[in-house]
Amino acid sequence: MSAPAAAESLVQSVDWLAVAPPTLTAVAALAVLVADLFLPEARKALLGWISVAALAAALLTLLPLLDGDRSTFCLTTDPSVCSYVADRFTLVVQLIVLAGALLAALLSMTALKDEPRRLPAGEYWFLLLSSAAGAALLPASRDLATLIVALEVASLPAFALVGLRHGDRRSSEAALKFFLSSVTATAVSLLGVSFVYAVTGSMHLTVVAEEIQQVDGQFSTLARTGVILTLVGFAFKTAAVPFHFWVPDTYAGAPLPVAAYLSVTGKAVGFTGLILVAVLAFPSYAPVWGPVMAALAALTMTVGNVGALRQRPDRDRSAVRLLAWSSVGQAGYLLVPIAAAAYTDDASRAIGSTLAYALMYAAVNLGAFTVVALVGRGRPAGRVDDHRGLYAARPVAALLLAFFLLSLAGLPPGIVGLFAKVTVFASAVEAGMGWLAVLMAVNVVIALVYYLRWTALLFRPAPEDAPEDAPAARRATAPLTAALVVTGLLAVALSGAPQLILRFTGVTLF
Repeated sequence: MSAPAAAESLVQSVDWLAVAPPTLTAVAALAVLVADLFLPEARKALLGWISVAALAAALLTLLPLLDGDRSTFCLTTDPSVCSYVADRFTLVVQLIVLAGALLAALLSMTALKDEPRRLPAGEYWFLLLSSAAGAALLPASRDLATLIVALEVASLPAFALVGLRHGDRRSSEAALKFFLSSVTATAVSLLGVSFVYAVTGSMHLTVVAEEIQQVDGQFSTLARTGVILTLVGFAFKTAAVPFHFWVPDTYAGAPLPVAAYLSVTGKAVGFTGLILVAVLAFPSYAPVWGPVMAALAALTMTVGNVGALRQRPDRDRSAVRLLAWSSVGQAGYLLVPIAAAAYTDDASRAIGSTLAYALMYAAVNLGAFTVVALVGRGRPAGRVDDHRGLYAARPVAALLLAFFLLSLAGLPPGIVGLFAKVTVFASAVEAGMGWLAVLMAVNVVIALVYYLRWTALLFRPAPEDAPEDAPAARRATAPLTAALVVTGLLAVALSGAPQLILRFTGVTLF
């Protein structure tokens, strides 16, 4: 082969349609940062609309990917081994990530105006879009190097978002805890990845899955250690117990839209990495990581629900802190199907259960954060008790929050939450983990207490010493109303036809 022909064979063609969602988001981040230099202060709000439009456009680029799987950045020696794959799994996670970022952006447009310490708009939108770009890249990553890079691109801007309130001690403390936990997770993951690369000689997940089965006996301990360290690093990102300690303080100290973003997009990032590494790269080590995932699921759902149960309204507890503990408990449910994948021949069905649950959780949890943001405009303290009497002041918002909370609890009329929990429960039963299914049922009952306690509060009379119509003291802005309408319609529609989520994620109940 001549030299020019050999050089030409090494040049890869990029499938721009496949990489459009993260690429468009990243380009928008740079555009916002540059535009911030030229826009006068009075027109900084335009940056928010640019960011919302960019995220909406990135969501639209997912539509052509419905036609079939696409891949790019493949090895020239083996085109079947690629670093970027846009399949159904990628599509579902990118939908969660980008939709979560879009709704967080809508909340942010109001929050940036209401913040007592004005946040720098240009930096805020740049960081949010940068984090969303990394989060959208991660589910398509099919080699360990790209996976770690995408994880850090999603995480590093999030640290700055949490600590962007200059001079706020709680915000700085929250950012520091988030940063230290994430850096520790990355260091542990990188150590594990280095061990895996040492024994397999490859970074691509499919190649690792083949080579790690053929490791010589003298390197088996190194391989096992690499598998465990890599998974432990990703467990930090999912806020699984005992790696959850940063969640309540980080959510409570961050601006509310950032907390909403982390509760959905941040969680999706961690679980996506965990699924890709465990199921694609280390299927032969299922007897090792399966019991670990099951134990993490049991601990996480129990500790999270008990922590949320302690956030009583009569103790001036923060609504965001309660949602933070609730998200830890929900993370336990999301771990159940991943653990089940180790004990079943049809791992894709188990992973589909996790995706179905994640879609439900994203819609209703963002809806709950939206109502909390609405109430917070009149009651900046953000306490659970501030929602007392909300039905009398804002009946639509109260009914929607009640619907979101009942969906998280898995009670009618929140049918979408009930179906999502049934899929997770079924995955545990089919995998022969009856004990985990029973523990999940117990935790669902525990969660009912604090979800119903908050729901009942909405319909009680407001305290006599409270300002008149306190929850309705400030009108909802257009972006806040749009976020509430979108989440409300989505949750109600999916409760009417929950099979749409199940079909989209490839789950069959019967």
